Amino acid sequence: MSNSKNKIKNFFLKQKLKFGAPGPGRKLNSEAPPPSSSRSKSSGSASKEVYIPPKRKELSAEAKAAAEAALSRVQNRDKKEFNTSLAAIQAQVRRELEAERKAKELAEQGPAAGESTASTEDERKDLAVQGVYFRCPLISEEVLPRAEWKVKIKNFLYEQLEIEKGLSACLIIYNCNPKEKVETCVETLIKCLENIINHPSEEKYKKIRMTNRMFCDKIKVCEGALEFLHSAGFAEIVIDDEPYLIWSEENIEPDKSLDVLVDALKCSEPFHLELDRNIQVLLPSQVRKTNLPPDFFRISLEEIKREQQLRSEALEQTQILKTKAMREKEELRVVNRYKFSLIRIRFPNGVYLQGTFNVYEKLFQVFEFVQSCLMHEAAEFALVLPTGQRFTDTDMEKSLFDLRLVPNIVLNFSYENESRELSDLLKEDLMLLIQSF
Repeated sequence: MSNSKNKIKNFFLKQKLKFGAPGPGRKLNSEAPPPSSSRSKSSGSASKEVYIPPKRKELSAEAKAAAEAALSRVQNRDKKEFNTSLAAIQAQVRRELEAERKAKELAEQGPAAGESTASTEDERKDLAVQGVYFRCPLISEEVLPRAEWKVKIKNFLYEQLEIEKGLSACLIIYNCNPKEKVETCVETLIKCLENIINHPSEEKYKKIRMTNRMFCDKIKVCEGALEFLHSAGFAEIVIDDEPYLIWSEENIEPDKSLDVLVDALKCSEPFHLELDRNIQVLLPSQVRKTNLPPDFFRISLEEIKREQQLRSEALEQTQILKTKAMREKEELRVVNRYKFSLIRIRFPNGVYLQGTFNVYEKLFQVFEFVQSCLMHEAAEFALVLPTGQRFTDTDMEKSLFDLRLVPNIVLNFSYENESRELSDLLKEDLMLLIQSF
C-alpha cells in the first residue's frame, strides 16, 4: 500500500504543467529556508507581478526618501511568507476589474440593470472581508475561493487521464463526488477487483451488466469510476442488445496491475485545501466594517434572517428574563452558524492586523500568525480580550469555537516583560499592505 501512495505522490511531483509546481511549506513562525538562485529569481519575478505600491498624495521629500528606503529593503528580502496574501490582493483586483466590466455592460443594457448592479456593489463594499480563500500547493500557489478550486482541481485531474489513467481516476472519484457516494463506490470497486484477484478462473466476476441496479446506484453515479474500470482492464461491449463491461488482462493499463490499482484506490484521498489568512492591515476607520460574506456561514443568509425574526417575535410574546442556561444555549446557536472567524489584532499605534481562521483552529495558531507578522518575532507579547481578560496556558489548546471567538473578535496587542521597550510593530512588508478601500 505504501508503494501505491508513493506512486501517487511521484506522479504529481513529476508533472510540469501550466499550473506550476508547489513550493516548500513551513510553519508561520519558522525560519525561512535559504533560497537557491533559481528560487530567488522566481520569487523576485512573482513579487513584481503581485505587489503594486499604494498611491500617495503630495509626499514631502523626507517621506519620499523614507518610502524608497523601505521599498528597497522589502525588495531585497525573501517575501515568501507574504506571497499568499499579496496573491489574494492581486486576485481581488482581478475580481474588481471583472465586476467593473460587468457593471458597464449592464449599464448599457438599461437603467434597471444598472440600479441592481449599484446595489450589489454597495453591499460588497460594506463587507469586512470579500470572501474566504484557499490554496492547494499540490496544484499551484493560486489563492481562490473553494468553489473555484473545485473546478480547477476537476479540470486538472481530467487532464491527467491521458498520462496516468488509473491513478487520475482514483483521485477524480475522491475529489469530484459527494463523500457518501465515494465511500460506497470505492467499496464496490475494490470488491469487483478483489473478486477477480482471488478467483481468477471464475468468469462471472469478469463481466458486469451496465444496466444492473447495483452498478447504476453505486458505480455509474460517481465521476471517474468508469475510467478506473477501463484502466483496470474492463472494456464496454454490447451483448444481446445489452451493454456490458468485460474484463481482460490484456486491457489493463501498461505498468499497472489489479493489486496496484486496488492499493491506489485505498490510498487516494481528497486534495487538501489550505485556508489562506487573507492578511489585511487596516486603519481604524476601515475596522468599522463588520458584515461578513456568505462564505463564513454554515447556513444561508435568508435562513439566518428568518431565524432572527422568529426569535425576536418569540421574545416579544413571552417577555421573560433569560436564565444563564438559556443565554448559553442561544450563544451556542449563534456560534454554530459560522465556519470561519475573522480575527483582528489592534496594535498600540492604532493599526489593525486582520486574518481569517477556521472556527476549529486552536488559539495558539492565532498567536503564531501574529508572531510571524511582527518585526521582532522573538519578542514576548500578549493578546488581550476587549474586556481586559488575558488568555491562560490552557486556553492555547482550545479552539476559537470553544473560546467563543466567533464570528469576529478584536484582540489588543501588547509587548510583555523585556520586550516592552520595543517600538517597532509589524514588518515593513505588511505595512505596505495598508490600502484605501
